[in-house]
Amino acid sequence: MSASLRTARPGFWSIRGPLSRQHYWLLAVAGLVLPLAAWWGIATFGGIEKVFMPSPSAVWDRVATWVVEDHLSADMAISIYRVTAGWALSAVIALPLGLLIGTFRPVQAVLEPLTDFIRYMPAVAFIPLVMLWIGIDEGSKIGIIFIGTFFQMVLMVAEDVRRVPLTQIEAAQTMGANRSEIIRLVLLPSAKPALLDTMRVTMGWAWTYLVVAELVAANSGLGYAILKAQRFLQTDKIFAGIIIIGLVGLITDQLFRLWHRKAFPWMHLK
Repeated sequence: MSASLRTARPGFWSIRGPLSRQHYWLLAVAGLVLPLAAWWGIATFGGIEKVFMPSPSAVWDRVATWVVEDHLSADMAISIYRVTAGWALSAVIALPLGLLIGTFRPVQAVLEPLTDFIRYMPAVAFIPLVMLWIGIDEGSKIGIIFIGTFFQMVLMVAEDVRRVPLTQIEAAQTMGANRSEIIRLVLLPSAKPALLDTMRVTMGWAWTYLVVAELVAANSGLGYAILKAQRFLQTDKIFAGIIIIGLVGLITDQLFRLWHRKAFPWMHLK
């Protein structure tokens, strides 16, 4: 066989080419360490006041103080509860509603334009209404996170269901399946991998609404701590809160990815 007809081995920069686990983790660590090093260099040698750019060591000291003196574990627990409750409430309603929109065109015609319209409204604009309707207790904070994630989730679920190939539905109909059986045995099993990815993505959105949610008469939580630190120009605590939220979100995202690999192993074969 001539050299021109041989199949070229995928290179390091080939499109969707293979990457060994060792190389993956090496690059992942570099992607985390290099920004940290750049931050340290700017804070140390950039001539910037600490109130604008605290050093990584100052942020670490603030985290240690937060743990010992300011009940970081309690702030993390209440924020995780608020985000999880708001996201879970969205999922409980959005999954069946998105399934209906993605399955039946009349339901799509009635609900999709309305959902599209509402999803562009900023969640922060609903704070006065949420306080008026729900009050200022935990329900209002969960409500803001619900509003921020629900309408996006509905449309994403509907799109996941619509991506199921029509040939699968037609094959089930040819075999005599009724509508209920097609939904249970064809649409849901085929859409499950995409639905789990949608849940993972919207969980990330739920975390982005945490600070907004804790604007509503909160006296605890990571978002509340960030807002309180802003008033007293505690920039190191602002950095610490942002980083902690990012770490919790990263752990959550990795748990979703692990769940996806365990539930659908055939999609992760090399």
